[in-house]
Amino acid sequence: MDSKINSQLPILLIDDDPVVLEISVTALESEGVENILTLTDSRKTVQFLEDHPVSMIVLDLMMPYVSGLDLLPLLIRDFPHIPVIVMTSSDDIETAVSCIKAGAADYITKPMDIERLLLSVEKALQFNDLYVENRNLREYLLNDNLKHPAVFDVIITASKKMRSIFQYVEVIAKSDQPVLVTGETGVGKELIARAIGALSNRKGPFVTVNAAGLDDSMFSDTLFGHKKGAFTGADQAREGLISSASGGTLFLDEIGDLNETSQIKLLRLIQEQEFYPVGSDVLKKTDARLIVATNQDLSRLISANRFRKDLYYRLCAHHIQVPPLRERREDIPVLLDHFLEKASAALGKPKPVPSREVVALLSTYHYEGNVRELNAMVFDAVARYTTGLLTLDCFAGLSDGEGGLANKSLLVPSKDVDDALYGFFGRFPTIKEMEDYLTSSAMNLTNGNQRSAALLLGIARQTLSKRLGIAG
Repeated sequence: MDSKINSQLPILLIDDDPVVLEISVTALESEGVENILTLTDSRKTVQFLEDHPVSMIVLDLMMPYVSGLDLLPLLIRDFPHIPVIVMTSSDDIETAVSCIKAGAADYITKPMDIERLLLSVEKALQFNDLYVENRNLREYLLNDNLKHPAVFDVIITASKKMRSIFQYVEVIAKSDQPVLVTGETGVGKELIARAIGALSNRKGPFVTVNAAGLDDSMFSDTLFGHKKGAFTGADQAREGLISSASGGTLFLDEIGDLNETSQIKLLRLIQEQEFYPVGSDVLKKTDARLIVATNQDLSRLISANRFRKDLYYRLCAHHIQVPPLRERREDIPVLLDHFLEKASAALGKPKPVPSREVVALLSTYHYEGNVRELNAMVFDAVARYTTGLLTLDCFAGLSDGEGGLANKSLLVPSKDVDDALYGFFGRFPTIKEMEDYLTSSAMNLTNGNQRSAALLLGIARQTLSKRLGIAG
């Protein structure tokens, strides 16, 4: 039996036959389930549930006093969050089907099939986990709730999108299922992963493995370790990082770079929570929680037969897509201020005040490297800074015409922007009207500095001068 049953709350077995209860308890304990409660008197069920929170119920339908058939509707009505598996005789399938239609999660026939019991319990617990996560997420979103804001202090943001991600992280942090974190380079995927690890209540360490550039041999040795003499140069046994992460979290970065052989090994690790060190035939187990990240489009890799579809579905039990900086431009001013303070402290300089055109121009940049790129740009600018305002001259690569920073800006169609244009002009504006308006705004924003205004507009200074001359 390969199922891995894990439940923080007890499983309740209700049956008037102590032999059946004993067999069921033994079977569940053989799968590592320690939290098991039993009840032989069905009349005590409601009061028992009020006193003892449980994750699920296995309910016999044929019992004296109050039958399972009578009890099931009460459980579904009063305890809808608790999945119920019903047990019935093999010649009464019609009743079992009726119970499923009434809301039971599954059914088991007597005489009991132990493997069927274990599979049903595992399936019901997965349903329960999903129900709890969805309920908690609805509560978080409706109340705009964040219970552990200090955990996210290292992620500088003013974005509602990022706050929604934080709320989701709090909901799924204690889950044992893998987490897939995707997003472009430099958006902060590892920071999100570390927040999940911090909120997981796991006592073990947070261990990071970068899969980029690892062939299968290096991947296996890094993750699973090896025994002494496994290959030339293996003078002593080596513990892999999956063992180092025991009781904690393993963060596997750049998952999209794994070759197919490594993907198969990772799939087995997730499914069985077991692995073999290189050169060893001794099976080892792991309880490390797995978080993976990639900046690649896995669906595209799957279409190109470069990533296994079954591995993808295993990994994305929880999926977090971190938006790029250009989709959360409200973060740019707060990140700019943060990086200015950080850079000035590191370089032993007073924190400079950026000019208006610097703030405006940085807010239009595409940021292919996202937050990491902005950090590097600001650090370099502070290094060049001497005195006065921090101007565009301090930013390397800001030049007129092609190659300038402003020419890398991204225009994203937006209904809000369209509505604003209609409201401002009273109709959809012509290109000439937009050019005149943008030219005037850029000149006002830069206090008449033609070079800075040209950078904002993404045109050569000479072109701006001609337009101004024509306007004059």
